[in-house]
Amino acid sequence: MAGQLGHLLDVMALPSVSFGIIPFSADRAMWPVEGFWLLDNEQVVIETVSAKITIEQAGELDLYRRTFAELSSIAVHGAAARALVTAAITAL
Repeated sequence: MAGQLGHLLDVMALPSVSFGIIPFSADRAMWPVEGFWLLDNEQVVIETVSAKITIEQAGELDLYRRTFAELSSIAVHGAAARALVTAAITAL
C-alpha cells in the first residue's frame, strides 16, 4: 500500500491531474454509494457489483455534475491532500 500511496504523490504533481481527498472528518451532506465517472460532460459511467451503467440523459448528467461539485467542494486538494497521503504512508 505504501507504494500505491507513493504513486499517488507522483501523479498528483502532473498538470493534467486534479486530485482531492474527502477527509473522514469532513462535514458532508451526501456520500454516494457507488463510484461514478464523468466523461467529457457527455456521459456518466457507474459501476455496480453486477453491471456497468452508462448515463447520457441531460437531467441525470446534471445530477451527477452537482454531486461531483458538492463532493469536490468538501475535498482537500494540493498541499493538504499531499499531507494526508504522506501521513497515511507514515502510519504504515
